[in-house]
Amino acid sequence: MTDTTDDIAEEISLQSFEDNFRLLDSLLHDVIHREVGPRFMENIERKRVLAQSAVNMRSAGMEETAELLEKQLATDISKMTLEDALSLARAFSHHLNLMGIAETHLRVRKARTVPHLSKSCDDTFNKLIQSGVSPEELYKTFCKQEVEIVLTAHPTQINRRTLQYKHVRIAHLLEFNDRPDLSIEDKEMLKEDLVREIASIWQTDELRRHKPTPVDEARAGLHIVEQSLWKAVPHYLRRVSTALKKHTGRPLPLTCTPIKFGSWMGGDRDGNPNVTAKVTRDVSLLSRWMAIDLYIREIDNLRFELSMNRCSDTLGKMAHEILLKESENEKSHSESWNSSTNRSHTKHHNQHISALPAQLPAGAYLPACTECNDGGSEYRVVEFPGNSNRQNDKGSSVRQLSISVPTSLSKFGDTRVSTDVSSLPSPTSQSQKMTRSSSNQLLAQRKLFAESQLGRSSFRKLLEPSLLQRPGITPYRVVLGNVKDKLMKTLRRLELHLEDLPCEQDPAEYYENSEQLLEPLILCYESLQSCGSDILADGRLVDLIRRVATFGMVLMKLDLRQEASRHSETLDAVTRYLDIGLYTEWDEDKKLEFLTRELKGKRPLVPPSIEVAADVKEVLDTFQVAAELGSDSFGAYVISMASNASDVLAVELLQKDARLAVSGKLGRACPGGTLRVVPLFETVKDLRGAGSVIRKLLSIDWYRDHIIKNHNGHQEVMVGYSDSGKDAGRFTAAWELYKAQEDVVAACKEYEIKVTLFHGRGGSIGRGGGPTHLAIQSQPPGSVMGTLRSTEQGEMVQAKFGLPHTAVRQLEVYTTAVLLATMNPPLPPREEKWRHVMEEISKASCNHYRSTVYDNPDFLGYFQEATPQSELGFLNIGSRPTRRRASGGIGHLRAIPWIFAWTQTRFVLPAWLGVGTGLKDACQEGYQEELRAMYKEWPFFQSTIDLIEMVIAKADIPIAKHYEEMLVSESRRALGSQLRTELSTAEKFVLVVSGHEKLSENNRSLRKLIESRLPYLNPLNLLQAEILQRLRHDDDNHKLRDALLITINGIAAGMRNTG
Repeated sequence: MTDTTDDIAEEISLQSFEDNFRLLDSLLHDVIHREVGPRFMENIERKRVLAQSAVNMRSAGMEETAELLEKQLATDISKMTLEDALSLARAFSHHLNLMGIAETHLRVRKARTVPHLSKSCDDTFNKLIQSGVSPEELYKTFCKQEVEIVLTAHPTQINRRTLQYKHVRIAHLLEFNDRPDLSIEDKEMLKEDLVREIASIWQTDELRRHKPTPVDEARAGLHIVEQSLWKAVPHYLRRVSTALKKHTGRPLPLTCTPIKFGSWMGGDRDGNPNVTAKVTRDVSLLSRWMAIDLYIREIDNLRFELSMNRCSDTLGKMAHEILLKESENEKSHSESWNSSTNRSHTKHHNQHISALPAQLPAGAYLPACTECNDGGSEYRVVEFPGNSNRQNDKGSSVRQLSISVPTSLSKFGDTRVSTDVSSLPSPTSQSQKMTRSSSNQLLAQRKLFAESQLGRSSFRKLLEPSLLQRPGITPYRVVLGNVKDKLMKTLRRLELHLEDLPCEQDPAEYYENSEQLLEPLILCYESLQSCGSDILADGRLVDLIRRVATFGMVLMKLDLRQEASRHSETLDAVTRYLDIGLYTEWDEDKKLEFLTRELKGKRPLVPPSIEVAADVKEVLDTFQVAAELGSDSFGAYVISMASNASDVLAVELLQKDARLAVSGKLGRACPGGTLRVVPLFETVKDLRGAGSVIRKLLSIDWYRDHIIKNHNGHQEVMVGYSDSGKDAGRFTAAWELYKAQEDVVAACKEYEIKVTLFHGRGGSIGRGGGPTHLAIQSQPPGSVMGTLRSTEQGEMVQAKFGLPHTAVRQLEVYTTAVLLATMNPPLPPREEKWRHVMEEISKASCNHYRSTVYDNPDFLGYFQEATPQSELGFLNIGSRPTRRRASGGIGHLRAIPWIFAWTQTRFVLPAWLGVGTGLKDACQEGYQEELRAMYKEWPFFQSTIDLIEMVIAKADIPIAKHYEEMLVSESRRALGSQLRTELSTAEKFVLVVSGHEKLSENNRSLRKLIESRLPYLNPLNLLQAEILQRLRHDDDNHKLRDALLITINGIAAGMRNTG
């Protein structure tokens, strides 16, 4: 069931997995036995044995016996009390989660112990060199590579963050258990720790009781960076550099960043009214705040490590200038000394030149290479400013800034103050008092804040020697102390911005961009190298430089996303106000003429005095925030449901207008550059027109010049896998996406513009998910030319990047797949006939899919009755509504709940519906041999068939039929019979094409893992159907609702994805 975290044919040994799961299973058994007693444990064991026996009978081909056992199991479940049903759901859900932890640990162990790991940088570089690629070409190509992984807040992460952290702790205990040097006492202590963690999990509420806000979702994403990616990135880049040096003779350049990270958390407002302009601004500032906080921790470690005196003349000169300046400041502060000195801050200005740190940084005794092994953070989890009361972020303001102090921040004799500014007026109360004495109060607040942070000279300081007279001055500590000082001031500046308080600082006193921070770090690096201390330069210092180059000042640049129609409505309001017509009523040519004319002009279009509706104002406010913070904070502006060239130019115009207005207000140019504007083509119709839209855009002189001048001749285009799959079925969507990418690449090539394709992939197969390496390797030739962007959503973020070791592995997989696709592009269809065959299959598949989903009057009712779709809203797993518009039809239902609901019932219908009909028709028309040749020789077709085969292997006809018998009205059951026939047809003809005798034949480990979950997963499905039946007759029963939600959690854990 690992269709998203491993490559499809990658075999793994299951012995270690079985040993670890047996250990966790027995410990959970003991915990439950203590908590609920022996009677209930006997009940659980009976259900598990019945389910296991049914699985064994079915594997042996004894279908009738298996059915009898499953009926007995269903009967037993139907007789359970609500309390027992709730406990059974919890027990089996935790079993499946622990099984997932053991499975993930197996992959981590394999990645660590296998000497020649496939798809690693070392393995891939070696294969390319062996295939005839020169070391020089390999080095140049790799160093130019740009891959960006974009983390999104799509609501598919079912587990609470509390439980995710507990699962991570168990994973690290399993890792510790692998050590060969553990004594018997060590193993007993470790087992006790595991028992404590499992008992803690059992006693923790599995369900979210409140819907997360967009800021909550953004905080979760930032914690992934802090807990895992922050450690994984330097480790990954060390492996890359080592492999490059081995095969090309040269290491990775110091600031080369083959992979970066972006985010949609707090920026994706498509269909989510909770993401406002204020939310976006606050999330961006929070991201900057955490970046600075993390850099301060690293600087503390470096200051302890770089204790040597020998340095280059350039660094020595810089250190001397810093000391002179500090000496002058000391003298100035001494002269202005008075009795109100705050003694706890008297040493702030001389903190960075002490000969020896007063306190060791946390973990300073550990070598840098151990960072990736330590899953826990040695710092307290940061309490971010704002969002403490879980109110709707819309219109709310940050009331309190409560920042926990990392233990490392008092490292060198200074102490970062835990600042409580809740006593300061909120923006609302502040505006009320402004009428009386606003300016005086703001000055007083500024003075109070500055004094609380900096303090002034004390009597003790008068007795200390001056800076230049102190012995043992270490130049690296002087320079890095100055870096920390500026980082601290940068942090305080961000805190003031978050509180909407005035901030007037000299730009020379804080960092505005990563280049400013890199300058002194690179100077230290060059100094160490010039003094023959290469080994020191290549330690923590190079790790920090690479972190700065990768994460910048914001950790992850925030993309903004909004639906195309919202921009049209905004321009409609503007043209109506200006009395020049209604923008939405104009044809495409008139729109383009108007937009191009305004883009060429130098005056703003939107009058400052304009009064518009709230939703239009929200769009304008978003562009204003984008102009205020600029491309230093934001990545791309993505237009969902894009279909015309005017959709892109409309955003360019609104962006230009906002930047003009903001620069006029500031009296200077806006920070950073303009955001990249990225059309997102989602439906089949829009995918078919994608190439034409790009050609139209690039034919416009203003736009083409703008791309060349402001975006380095680079056009970015996003393709959506979710809505296209819901629109036409998985097979047709895959083919239309393939053709759309070919057309977009050709269009850009015609105008000599480089293209980056942005893949909006979900976790499940139905939404474009699947093994990363396989997906990238099956793209059209020329579509991956050293650049790629791809989303990672929901539960996949935690699965792929939740642990440092798994993150390192995933980063390598992304890196090597893009490199291979660039230097050795996948093969195109061998002959034109193959395209014709694909068109025929796609047409038949799409017709069958749409006639079932959209044209059959019984389908919507069947879907609502047979699945828990209507109950998914109780999960509180995301801030976004499940529908784009208030409509009961399939069309306006988002792709995630559409996939999620079918995955819960094990029917997984969206991934295979129509495929059987398409393949069957093609075989009957005599294309069977062509299909087998296509499977062997065409990577795209092979990956499409393999992924469908994988998802069919996870489907379960008897379980899906049980849902129908329990929940669907008699009049609609004939449709269910037809659907099950179609699934059987899909299975039959997928095997015909692949040549396999049974499903997942090319990945036996996957099949074994699926089978190992069934004794826990099948009872959960039967229990869910029973609870749904009861709940639909008693929909106000909150205990029933809780039991249902716990079964949803458990099934999601068993299927290893949700939507």
